[in-house]
Amino acid sequence: MRLQDKIALVVGAGQTPGEGIGNGRATALRFAQEGARVLALDCNLESAAQTAQMIAAAGGECVPLEADVTREETLGAAVHFAVQRWGRVDILHNNVGVSVAGGDRRLQDLDEATFDRLSAINLRGTIMACKHVVPVMRRQGRGAIVNVSSIAAWAHYPLVVYKATKAAMIAFTQQLALENAEFGVRANAILPGLIDTPMAIEGRVRNWHRTREEIVAERDAQVPLRRRMGSAWDVANAALFLASDEAGFITGVSLPVDGGALVKVG
Repeated sequence: MRLQDKIALVVGAGQTPGEGIGNGRATALRFAQEGARVLALDCNLESAAQTAQMIAAAGGECVPLEADVTREETLGAAVHFAVQRWGRVDILHNNVGVSVAGGDRRLQDLDEATFDRLSAINLRGTIMACKHVVPVMRRQGRGAIVNVSSIAAWAHYPLVVYKATKAAMIAFTQQLALENAEFGVRANAILPGLIDTPMAIEGRVRNWHRTREEIVAERDAQVPLRRRMGSAWDVANAALFLASDEAGFITGVSLPVDGGALVKVG
């Protein structure tokens, strides 16, 4: 019970339709399994409620709440809700990001509207969520923030906005770590590689007009470790470690969860 009685806000705790489980839902479930009380935030309240039902069925405590990362006031309201209900916020997990499914493009095809929309989802939402939770954690004298970036920040990735925003996520996390270390607030990033999630697979199936089997086989072949994509549970377990007191002397790191992909890059 590594998160016993901790209060965890998971932004993006629902998931897109499709086979399997997404990173945000898996992380919310994993946090609850380890004793945390979870506030499951998602722009799709029904999906967040499904996550909450899964946690409740396993004996955990989870409250679903609608929040849109492109609207700062909803993030501030969520932090206020958590403090009013539980009196504190111990963990903030930012898990929202979109690329192919959001219309991300190569540079020559990129337009301002796409850039602005994806930047608001991928980066601005995380920054604004941190803006509202950091004062709470500073007053407490402790807290853990885990931001989900991507190995796309460091590896070759042809679509512009996802790569740029995920690279910026790492820089922001480092800044967050340095500016809040003296207050006992830690901030770390996770860099998932190729993970078998509904958003990653079904989004490519829809946008690339290819079969699921083709997409999965192509992605599996790129992973050095066992030639198989990771699962959302791999990301969730990394988030659990960074959010727990086991990582109490770790801040400002960028942890790849990628089956060795970045080692191959060099």
